[in-house]
Amino acid sequence: MDDLTDLTDLPQSRTEPDGSAVIRVLSYNIRSLRDDEEAVARVIRACAPDLVFVQEAPRFFRWRKHAARLALKTDLVVLSGGATAAGPLLLCSLRAFVERTEDVLLPLTPGLHRRGFATAVVRFGGVRVALLSAHLSLDPVERMAQADLLLDRLRDRDVPYAIAAGDINETPAGPSFSRLAAELTDCRTAAPWGGELTFPSSGPDRRIDAVFAAGAGVEVLGCGVPAALPGIRSTDLKAATDHLPLLAALRLPAPA
Repeated sequence: MDDLTDLTDLPQSRTEPDGSAVIRVLSYNIRSLRDDEEAVARVIRACAPDLVFVQEAPRFFRWRKHAARLALKTDLVVLSGGATAAGPLLLCSLRAFVERTEDVLLPLTPGLHRRGFATAVVRFGGVRVALLSAHLSLDPVERMAQADLLLDRLRDRDVPYAIAAGDINETPAGPSFSRLAAELTDCRTAAPWGGELTFPSSGPDRRIDAVFAAGAGVEVLGCGVPAALPGIRSTDLKAATDHLPLLAALRLPAPA
């Protein structure tokens, strides 16, 4: 699947006859909307996601207004996160039924930025899934501790499936990324689709963004940086933010 980059090669969102849910998941670091907000919105809309795991959402003056405006421009709704999660944000389509949300602030290391998780549990039909958007630390020691906290959070879930996505600030060869991939399914490795490298958008040379999945029977149908997005030019991707979007399609089996 490495040569498939057109969005039409990725399965559309749907509920299958047996009740299984096929969903599109987008992870995107939007750099606090400091670049081209209209380009960010165009890219998100073109990906047609059910769920968007945002990193570096606006956190300061009128941050809720910024989040609501982005949701409106992308035909989505704000699910959880933002300043109350120190940056991670979750958006969803109206296809998702929200059961609960929680914003989690992580332990603060003096001299470093506060980090957090935006979390939720949603349903697609009868399929329940836990969500976690994260932006891990630039400091390697703190980053490893945060990776462990992320895994602890997902281990404690009371639903059959989980999706965690975000800016790991480390490549797959790094210890924190490797820790996560040892316990969760790295969707890009499981089903490569589209491009691999996510940063920087002006000339990507590394993969530091990821979508991870957990749960018996979860099927990754494709994951990567989309190309040939309808109505999107390469200049839009560069202008929007310093990261490229990472899009995945997952099939979550219906409950037994």
